[in-house]
This record gives sequence, structure tokens and C-alpha cells, in this order.
Amino acid sequence: MDASLLVVIVLILLALAFDYINGFHDAANSIATVVSTRVLTPGQAVIWAAFFNFVAAFAFGTAVAKTVGAGMVDLNIVTFAVIGAGLTGAIVWNLITWYYGLPTSSSHALFGGYGGAAVAKAGLPAILWSGWTKTLVFIVVAPLIGLGVGLAMMTATFWLFRKTAPARVDMLFRRLQLLSAALFSLMHGANDAQKTMGIITGVLFTAGYLTTFDVPFWVVLAAHVAIGLGTLSGGWRIVRTMGTKITKLAPVGGFAAETGAAVAILVATLMGVGISTTHTITGSIVGVGATRRLSAVRWGVAGRIVWAWVLTIPAAAFVGASTYFLLSLAGAK
Repeated sequence: MDASLLVVIVLILLALAFDYINGFHDAANSIATVVSTRVLTPGQAVIWAAFFNFVAAFAFGTAVAKTVGAGMVDLNIVTFAVIGAGLTGAIVWNLITWYYGLPTSSSHALFGGYGGAAVAKAGLPAILWSGWTKTLVFIVVAPLIGLGVGLAMMTATFWLFRKTAPARVDMLFRRLQLLSAALFSLMHGANDAQKTMGIITGVLFTAGYLTTFDVPFWVVLAAHVAIGLGTLSGGWRIVRTMGTKITKLAPVGGFAAETGAAVAILVATLMGVGISTTHTITGSIVGVGATRRLSAVRWGVAGRIVWAWVLTIPAAAFVGASTYFLLSLAGAK
């Protein structure tokens, strides 16, 4: 087998491994609310989420994939070593934060690892700031949209159902939460799987197998299968943090949080922006909790999560850059 082809296969498998880890690391985003409200059992929830992660392959195009693959780092400096080091940075940070149960962003870990490896090779000119600007803006905007929509939906629900017996409200929203969980999982798959598509397409483009940066459909399917399988495997450490430690959720709150987050992710996906589904659903959960009273949100837990968010891009960038230097010392380009 040609050495270049072997490297391409290894990098594609590494990208799919990241996608799988993304699935089980971010499974909490899709299932924490529906599990914590006991609308579904954990086993049922991961199957429900994984199915809609995969179905997203057929509905939302590849705009985010093109932004990630060709809009954040100058393709003229991208090499196999840069891609491999970037993926390593993302995977290492994801595994560390999963171990400690921190719901950090797999997306930002990928951006940081990829960017760090590119800067290690060619310095800051390797970065395409136009692509990073949208991502950095949505670090703030996405959770605020989720918080705002979740807060508004909870407030509207309280007003609309103020004269309805709590048992009837609970029964109604147990059913509606199945829909909101499906919608959120659909949007999670639509946005997050595209990041892996962008990296794999970058591998194929760098190797000369593609003449234009267009995502092949087999790459779309492979990315959605990998993230779906990852979601099936759970990620229970982070589920506990998302579902119970930030605030206590009832079915009506779970519905509002999932819907708020799904709206924010849909907006970003249609704009071709790769955002953090983790940031978005966390913002929605905080917004829902705050409708009861501010003390209903465990701000100490939320603060630790925010610190993990702040550290994600630089930490993954450090691992990505360090990996690139090690690969270059070994003779990889």
C-alpha cells in the first residue's frame, strides 16, 4: 500500500475516533434533561438521541463542515502532521474533561487543537481570522440565545398553564419532551458531525483526492454514524453534571431547555457557524432554573463549567502544538 494512502486512512480513522468521542462526551447534551426528568430511561434516551444524530445527515447540508475545514486555517499550510496533531489535541482534552465530568465543548477542543498545530507550523499567519471571529462571537451568543429562549419559554408556560393542575402539566410535557429531545439531538448531529466532515475533507483535499473543497456524501454518512455510535455509549459522568448539578429540572423545564438550545443551534447551523452544543444547552438549563429563583441555579457548579470553557481552546491548542512539534522532530511534515 502506498505510504501516503496509509497516512490518509489513519487520519480518517483518527477523525472518526474524535467524532465517536464527541458523541459520548456530548451525549449528555442530548440526554441529560430527558433522563433527569425521568421521561426516558438512560438506555432509551441514548437510542433516541443517537437515532436523531444520524438522521441529521440527510437534512442540513455541509456549510459548517466547509467553515471548519477550509475557513479557519490556511489550507496552503495544512499537512498531514498538522491535521493529526490537531485531532490529537482535541481528543486528549475531551478525554480529560470527560474523566472529570466537565461538560466542555468538543467543537472548541477541535478548533483549538487544529489551530494550535497550524500555528506551531507556520505562526499566526496560518489562522484565518474571519472564520474564528464568527466562532468566538458565538461562544458568547449561543448560550445567551439558549438562555433567553429557555427563560422565555418557561415564563410563557407558567403564564399559559397557571390555572392547570400540575399533574396535567407534567403529563403533557413528558410527551412534549420527547419531541424537544429529538429536536435537540437532530441539531446536535447537524452541527457537531459536520466538524469531523470538514477535517476528513481537509485530509482528502491535502492528499490530492479532491480538487475542490466539497464534502463527499460517504464522509457525511461516516461522520453521522460515528457520532451516533458515540452517543449510544453514554458519557454518564457528564450526564450527572448537566442533568442534576446545575439545577433541578421537571419535564416542563427539560422541554424549555432543549427547545431553547435547539433554536440557537439551528440559527448557527444555517449560518455555517460551528458552535458549542454544550455551551448552548448549559445556557438554556441556567435560564430555565433562573425562572424559579436565582438561587435555584448552583452557580458554583456553573462557574467551574465556565472556567473549563475558557480553558478549552488554549489547552487543546497547547496539546495540538506540542504534538506537532513531536511529529516534526520525528520527521513528519
